Amino acid sequence: MKNQRIFPGIILIGFGAYFLLQQTGISFFQQFYTWPTLLMIVGIAFLGQGYSAKEHEAILPGVIMTGFGLHFHLVGHVAFWPSHTIGMLILIISVGFFLRFQKTNTGLFQAFLFLILAVLLLFYDKIAGYLGLLQNGMSFIWKFWPALLIVVGIYFLLKKKK
Repeated sequence: MKNQRIFPGIILIGFGAYFLLQQTGISFFQQFYTWPTLLMIVGIAFLGQGYSAKEHEAILPGVIMTGFGLHFHLVGHVAFWPSHTIGMLILIISVGFFLRFQKTNTGLFQAFLFLILAVLLLFYDKIAGYLGLLQNGMSFIWKFWPALLIVVGIYFLLKKKK
């Protein structure tokens, strides 16, 4: 990290505010005294480091941590928020790759890959209904889709750089 003051500064301010509010016992903030809030504070610190210090590699972990914390705060409390946790977490990772791509011009393929996977997970029932894919053959393939992820992952690990 080139600019070493942004990340720890945000962490100290965020944790200090979190623990100060917890010590005062203000009931309005009672629902925020949880681990997702701490996750969001660390994520916001990464985002601050990524954007303010121009260390763009910190954008991806910042979006992931902030997004995961936000998801766990909103799921079950906000009516329009999707409850499919795995699909939402993959969508958040995709958003992180897209935001990092804006600054670094790397990771666009991974962003689209995660986006397609998230859409399939979030809207599988609707997609299957529209396409009529609930036949035996497709349900067999759907059962083993994680194997496809493993194969693609192995390909990326073994692929030689140009």
